[in-house]
Amino acid sequence: MPNRTTLTDDQWNTFYGLLVLNRRVYVGSIEKCRCFLNAVLWILRSGGQWRLLPESLGKWNSVFKRFSRWCDHGVWRSLHDGCRRHPDLQQVLIDSTIVRAHACAAGAAGSNAENEALGRSKGGFTTKIHALTDALGNPLDFILTAGQASDIGQAEALLQLTPAGAAALLGDKGYDSDDFVRAILAKGMQPVIPPRSNRIAPRECDWFVYKERHLIECFFNKIKHYRRVFSRFEKLAQNYMGFIRFVSALIWLR
Repeated sequence: MPNRTTLTDDQWNTFYGLLVLNRRVYVGSIEKCRCFLNAVLWILRSGGQWRLLPESLGKWNSVFKRFSRWCDHGVWRSLHDGCRRHPDLQQVLIDSTIVRAHACAAGAAGSNAENEALGRSKGGFTTKIHALTDALGNPLDFILTAGQASDIGQAEALLQLTPAGAAALLGDKGYDSDDFVRAILAKGMQPVIPPRSNRIAPRECDWFVYKERHLIECFFNKIKHYRRVFSRFEKLAQNYMGFIRFVSALIWLR
């Protein structure tokens, strides 16, 4: 059985090649850098507290500070972007998922819940992940909001993150808006969004293409196998996003 809390040689070689090209990263000892990534992967997989990090993976406080520094410098995003090669842009998919936030995620110093994408919804204290994937369900980009935020409120922001060349955009009924449909058409893409039941003049929808929308739900299922994503413990939104970016890079390397 493979050890799911340790990077494979192929994963490490890919990450190392990207890290040495990043000016914001001091790799130093190759062995220690790989151990650091394995430590973050252990936290990501297990959902354990930083203080419970096994001693064999390094001092928890040093690992946490380095992880936070990489979040601040955009290193995890660069790993995601570096692994995101040749996306299938036959269509792109958008959707969102709600994540329960632990009580310890509140109270970021010098900030507030709104700035850290925390809020109250029917699910309680939550964060919402708005995701954009390619036609195969591979992650392209994300936006974090408070749990009570609407899907349509982030739709045009996700549209702006869509790579050039995408042929169609798939979304559920939550994205059925005349303004949003016009924005999709203005980008030269076909909207594949079912009309709401209360529409006076329902739009046409390509139901055959719409069947592929399940792939973004499969993507959410994949990232929620990582316990640190399944439940949010991070006070800072950028730290939580760091974990999401790391998971996304791992998914692209499968």
